[in-house]
Amino acid sequence: MTTSIKQTPGSTSSERKRMPGWLKAVTALVLVLVVLFAGLRLSVLPGLRDLFGEDTHDRSGPILLKSIQDMSRYDAASGNFQVVVDLEKDAKLLPDAIRGTRTLYVGAGTVDAYVNLGGLGKNDVTVNGDRTSATIKLPHAVLGKPTLDADRSYAVSKQRGLLDRLGDLFSDNPNSERAVQKLAVKHIGEAAKDSELATRAEENTTSMLDGLLRSLGFKEVHVAYGA
Repeated sequence: MTTSIKQTPGSTSSERKRMPGWLKAVTALVLVLVVLFAGLRLSVLPGLRDLFGEDTHDRSGPILLKSIQDMSRYDAASGNFQVVVDLEKDAKLLPDAIRGTRTLYVGAGTVDAYVNLGGLGKNDVTVNGDRTSATIKLPHAVLGKPTLDADRSYAVSKQRGLLDRLGDLFSDNPNSERAVQKLAVKHIGEAAKDSELATRAEENTTSMLDGLLRSLGFKEVHVAYGA
């Protein structure tokens, strides 16, 4: 017995070409992902690069103004210094492997040199009758406090004994570098004193006053230090 099945012309080809619904959804999702990553790669779509990034929130409190101080000095020069600090602390009766520390630290900082102009009196500035010559007496330049630059300062190495490592586990600041930082500031201050920073500050102050007074019509300007 033979059974015959009638087929509508063209129905077979259309059914074969018909795409299932789940396949359409997967294809659409793949296309969306391709466009998304292409936009991230080529920076075509702005803002997509930060779509899955991290957000940073600054919840700092308001700034409190403690005091205001009037400045009456001329900052005439600034020196940049760098020092390598090698600080070692040993225990008298214990080997270094048990108790002791050694830190190699690179400290970078600045020192400003300034001339105090606030204490000038009438006798410190003299002008001739026709206002063509002026003489100014100033105190010598003074070096400011050394300032350590945290962005340019870093610890090269730090060796600690066993007891020191155990102590750091219970310390509030196990990576404290205050000792080497203070030592770096001290050395930078000493280097500034031995340098020509103060002399450069006096030269720059003289040049500034000379240009200022000559712009006001003075033809001769004399600046003396040590008053």
